[in-house]
Amino acid sequence: MANKNQSSSAGKKFVKYGIIAVAVIVVAALSIWGLSAAWRGEKTVSAEEALQVVTTDAANAADLRIAVIRMDAIQTQAAVLQNLTEQRAKYEEQLRDELESKQKELEKEKEDIEASQGVLTQDKLQQRVIDYQRRVTELQRDLTERAQGLEVVFQKALNEIQEQHLDPVIEGIIAKKNLSLVIDGRMARIGNNVENLDITDEVIKALDKKISKYTMEKPQGFK
Repeated sequence: MANKNQSSSAGKKFVKYGIIAVAVIVVAALSIWGLSAAWRGEKTVSAEEALQVVTTDAANAADLRIAVIRMDAIQTQAAVLQNLTEQRAKYEEQLRDELESKQKELEKEKEDIEASQGVLTQDKLQQRVIDYQRRVTELQRDLTERAQGLEVVFQKALNEIQEQHLDPVIEGIIAKKNLSLVIDGRMARIGNNVENLDITDEVIKALDKKISKYTMEKPQGFK
């Protein structure tokens, strides 16, 4: 029963990038360092005595129902996540187009300044250079802030999709299949002839049926 409750948190870890990630089971290697009791100044007991508090209870493999979910496949194949990625790409394209346009303006301004060196007074020339540098700095700051704002909005949408749609789907599949353990497929090595172990396709189909499009908030500074 404890394993079943643990596995119900399968959809709780969605990672940025980014992209989305779920980790139900994290396998960690535990190392033991021997510390001298005299050095620590503490009373210790032997390992045998310490293990007296540990029971012999363990999960029986015959009682386990295990499944694997490949979150990287969900990220790239689920319709709603593809839709969200396309929305971000359009905003990124706006930034690139605006950057190219502004760069052309600044390049022309730079050429004009260079051409006016023998015409303008030193003070006026210096003022034009200062104005040019200010425009460059403002452009860099504006594009950086808008790119960061886009990422914030995108990550917020990812979290909302996870909490409102992906998590319920995964938890529903866990309950329907009476699963004891769900493992992130990126951490698993699966052999041949293992039927019904990888449930990624079922998760994607169920998620696509639940939701296929999701409109993210418009990032600040975009049209």
